[in-house]
Amino acid sequence: MNILISGYGKMGREIEAQALKRGHRIVDKIDKSGEWSRLSSLSPQPDVVIDFSQPEVVVDILKRCFDAGIPVVTGTTGWYERKEEVAGICNKKNGTLFYAPNFSIGVNVFFRVNRLLARLMAGLEGYSVLIDETHHIQKLDAPSGTAIKIAEEIMDENPQFKKWMNEISADPSVLSIVSKRVGEVTGTHSVVYESDADAITLKHQARNRSGFALGALLAAGFVLGKQGVFTMDDLLDNL
Repeated sequence: MNILISGYGKMGREIEAQALKRGHRIVDKIDKSGEWSRLSSLSPQPDVVIDFSQPEVVVDILKRCFDAGIPVVTGTTGWYERKEEVAGICNKKNGTLFYAPNFSIGVNVFFRVNRLLARLMAGLEGYSVLIDETHHIQKLDAPSGTAIKIAEEIMDENPQFKKWMNEISADPSVLSIVSKRVGEVTGTHSVVYESDADAITLKHQARNRSGFALGALLAAGFVLGKQGVFTMDDLLDNL
């Protein structure tokens, strides 16, 4: 694949390293808005854009990709309140968008187990539930997009919860998330069900960024030749 990397931070560099190992070509790396002006002159043109930029600029980047007719894979979070708007633009322009709060295959297995566990626990009395997430101090959004997805899927399975909050709440209708920003932690997510009798913990701990990069590259290959909006569920169902 000919890949354009949007956002050349830690994840952008990891994607570059993993892509080159697998024989892909990096046609450009764009880290500032003004650099998009060179897109039309690139040779070869990118087959796909992989974006790990920032929440405040990602929607404009996605629109640029739709306008250029280039599939885009984004792991940037913090823009999901505009998902319907962006999906509408993507479909109107016959574009291709693959988005995920977390590209790790392991985390996406975690999501599926989380849904099953939430369904089983929904009928049991006496258990509280807490979501705990820890990331490096450079991560700007809190809670993480991964933690939000975990919360939303628990809420889908358990009607007791009406909303989530990024704090400890005594309200039984509120699903509490605790966010921590510590050192260089790549990412740890836990769901803890606790009663007077016992505790059940579901946990995923990322050891490095390679799993995220490999998942993003799998997603990039998956979207080639497709139109529409896709997520990791689509990818997992086709592995």
